[in-house]
Amino acid sequence: MNTSTIKFCTGVGTVTGANFLFQSPKGTKILIDCGLVQGEKVAEAANREAFSYDIGSINALFITHAHLDHVGRIPKLVKEGFRGPIFSTPQTKALAELVLNDAVNILAAEAKQDGEEPLYFQSDVDAVFSLWKTINYHEVFNLDDEISIYLKDAGHILGSSMVEVRVKKQEGENKEQEGGSDEEGEMRILFTGDLGNSPAPLLRDTEEVGDVDYLVMESVYGDRNHEDREGRINKFKQIIDDTMARGGTLVIPAFSIDRTQTLLFELNNMVETGKIKSVPIFVDSPMAIKATEIYASNTDLFNDRVKKQIQNGDKIFQFPRLEYTMSADESRNIERVKGAKIILAGSGMSIGGRVIGHEARYLPDEKSTILLVGYQTTGSLGRHLADGAKKVHIHGEVVKVKAHIETLYGYSAHKDGDHLLEFVSTASSREKLKQVYVVMGEPGASMHLTQRINDELGVKAIVPVRGDDYELEG
Repeated sequence: MNTSTIKFCTGVGTVTGANFLFQSPKGTKILIDCGLVQGEKVAEAANREAFSYDIGSINALFITHAHLDHVGRIPKLVKEGFRGPIFSTPQTKALAELVLNDAVNILAAEAKQDGEEPLYFQSDVDAVFSLWKTINYHEVFNLDDEISIYLKDAGHILGSSMVEVRVKKQEGENKEQEGGSDEEGEMRILFTGDLGNSPAPLLRDTEEVGDVDYLVMESVYGDRNHEDREGRINKFKQIIDDTMARGGTLVIPAFSIDRTQTLLFELNNMVETGKIKSVPIFVDSPMAIKATEIYASNTDLFNDRVKKQIQNGDKIFQFPRLEYTMSADESRNIERVKGAKIILAGSGMSIGGRVIGHEARYLPDEKSTILLVGYQTTGSLGRHLADGAKKVHIHGEVVKVKAHIETLYGYSAHKDGDHLLEFVSTASSREKLKQVYVVMGEPGASMHLTQRINDELGVKAIVPVRGDDYELEG
């Protein structure tokens, strides 16, 4: 073959299930991410389908970050024969170990309930990490004599990266076009993974697109905008104040990685400055607790404001009346704590985890509040609540919704529509940027962002068709 191609295997027309295949002119094949398709359950039936490529022909797998919808099918890939190297930042590898070791137990429980064999087993998860290697940000990694990889900070969660694939041009190709990578004889394709909602409370800002020929980007919030930083803090404080005044419980379904740590940081600041009433606050998620430990040991990746706060002696993940509940017994005992309290528990979309039990307990309580602080995928319990359901099913039981349901998407770890557009504008040359492929979003969000990129920036953008191959001009 004489051209590079991208195949959008899954992760198009939906927010979850990132899995893209890049093939170079010389035939090297690399995967970008291998995540679970998620909906009402942690793993939907779509995850049992065969991969749409020859697993044995894949040379390497690169992972943008550790969320389940980007790493959750890696053990299945290995179970079915993949033996190539897996690459990511060190922090992504550490967090992925937490995520996959947790997922294998949830998948086993779901499979048992459905009378099926689990998607994969603990031995498959263990095998994944025997193949996993790490690359630091801003280091050129030569995969072979044709392809090199360069990781940029995506600012989404700790260790999240944009994967820039650099392909050396073959002899005889036109190298006289303007632009750095053409002059250097390279074609560059940037896979964004998920893009951070910069400026974020904890992490550094997303880096710029820079000098690339092709861009594959997410679009979770491509058709809407978030509250601004001051607005989201004020709204968060108001929701806390109102719930505490009623003597209720504030339940926050929070993703274990980044969302929990960000909320803890904001709560730390409000508690220590006296902006909110001092009440018991529980982090009720073993994975979130372990993830917080990883965050606390990688503060060099925090933004300068937070690093200065820590240097001044603030232990941002430890403050009065905060309790980490690791065991199941400790979790059950939270209900015995009388009066107002705050509970952060996973999962963020109320698909599984301990938050389900808390929602079953407090949804019928009109004094309490369920606060949704991130994207809720179609079919999830969180989405039903966000859409105003008056009753929901939990563990086979009908649960009436009398609690206050609040949404606060400003704490999303994803860029909103305006900032996604602004991100594309950071390309060094819009003339050089030949095509933007808009993925990882519901159809309406992806199409809306695509139209804005075309109309407002004058850059060609499309929503690719799942399963199709797209040729890239050198």
